[in-house]
Amino acid sequence: MTDVAIEPDFPEIPDKLYFKIGEVSDLLGVEPYVLRYWETEFTALSPKKSGTGHRLYRRKDVELLLRIKHLLYERKFTIEGARQSLQSEPRAPVRKPRQAQQELFAVDPLPEIRKELVDILEMLK
Repeated sequence: MTDVAIEPDFPEIPDKLYFKIGEVSDLLGVEPYVLRYWETEFTALSPKKSGTGHRLYRRKDVELLLRIKHLLYERKFTIEGARQSLQSEPRAPVRKPRQAQQELFAVDPLPEIRKELVDILEMLK
């Protein structure tokens, strides 16, 4: 998976949680109808919708759109070719919350906590 920060052609993505379709359109330099079409062609692209039905793109959506635009416009892939290229990219392993919790507490913290509590009790006496 190419990191968009490494690509010199990609614009700087503002540090926001959500982007409206007009903002993403300006950022990518394509019309909003192109973004809506890409949503139908690339299943990984799924912006949330607000209560009023407006599309709200997350940062990962904008990064994906930048990769799609790069593949289609600069590398001259077809839609199908871009889809296959994105699917063949290696994905970062997803860590399960339980696994992360086990890694965090690989050593049982209770004996240390008990010792600290006993020390605090001794100081209070």
